[in-house]
Amino acid sequence: MAASDRLRQLKAFDDTKAGVKGLVDAGVDAVPPIFHHPPLDPHHHTAAASCDDDAIPVVDLQVQDDDRQEVVAQVRAAAETVGFFQVVNHGVPGDLLAETLASVRRFHEQPAEARRPYYTRDPARRVRYQSNFDLFQSPAANWRDTLFLETPALTPEEEIPPTCRAAVPEYARRVGELGARLLGLLSEALGLHAACLPGYLDDGGGGPVVGCHYYPPCPEPSLTLGTSRHSDPSFLTVLLQDDVGGLQVLIDERWVDVHPVPGALVVNVGDLLQLVSNDRFKSVEPPCGGWRRRAGRRRRPPGPMGPSPPRITVAEFLGHYKNKGLDGTSALARFRLPVGAAAADGSPSSSNA
Repeated sequence: MAASDRLRQLKAFDDTKAGVKGLVDAGVDAVPPIFHHPPLDPHHHTAAASCDDDAIPVVDLQVQDDDRQEVVAQVRAAAETVGFFQVVNHGVPGDLLAETLASVRRFHEQPAEARRPYYTRDPARRVRYQSNFDLFQSPAANWRDTLFLETPALTPEEEIPPTCRAAVPEYARRVGELGARLLGLLSEALGLHAACLPGYLDDGGGGPVVGCHYYPPCPEPSLTLGTSRHSDPSFLTVLLQDDVGGLQVLIDERWVDVHPVPGALVVNVGDLLQLVSNDRFKSVEPPCGGWRRRAGRRRRPPGPMGPSPPRITVAEFLGHYKNKGLDGTSALARFRLPVGAAAADGSPSSSNA
């Protein structure tokens, strides 16, 4: 497709403000070309997925004080090798998890006229409904729509869609507490005080970003993807998945299915946590979305924890990620030092972010 034709089709799709769900509601029986992923594209991994049930660790957070070091060890092993694990007994009530999923589904499945007022690409809006944040940057669009809520606790209630007002802010609050707890365990896994990472990310007013993804039925699933291969531009992502399945993670060059565990939440290391841990924790490539813990307004830029000075800011990293889009490459690659380069300024000589 010529670039001009593709841009015209992208704009026409975006102008509907109805997302992929709008296409399905209109009765499309073929996937439009802007959503086509090449058959041999390495992103197209579904057929190669593994069913290794033991590949994704499950960590039980309901422990006594004398068992804490065992939990720290489990979290350390998962973060350093897989970069991905599920947690149970995490403190978020099961009925809240169920109502959050139901609320998100109600939003996405209501008539387009009710969704359109929230459709925007303005990053200043705390509540944003859109299809593909990188619609005009990525090589191929993904078959999904998303409702983003930035720090729901600080968002006026009238700005939040009515279908989501009861459950989503409370879900964000409870998962925010879980996120701080997980960051404490990850701090100890690095040999630091439990308050180190939570304090490092104290943003004086920021908070979790909730990404509510919806994947409508697809008439030609062999031609497109729900989400391209990617890693998350966050410190930590906590994901609530439904029982449909489809979530996969790349481990040792093979795609592994992440089977839903009743009542569990999925946790994965993000790019910025890999950066500040100086590559000890691994940011994986999961086609997913969810609660994300980002740095907020604190001026200190992220950098390797230790003697090396910070090298980039959160704004620089996120700006690069958004401009690049989900193109199948790691956003960390641009900021990685070549082997030996760090020694010139007194930093350890290694291939570090």
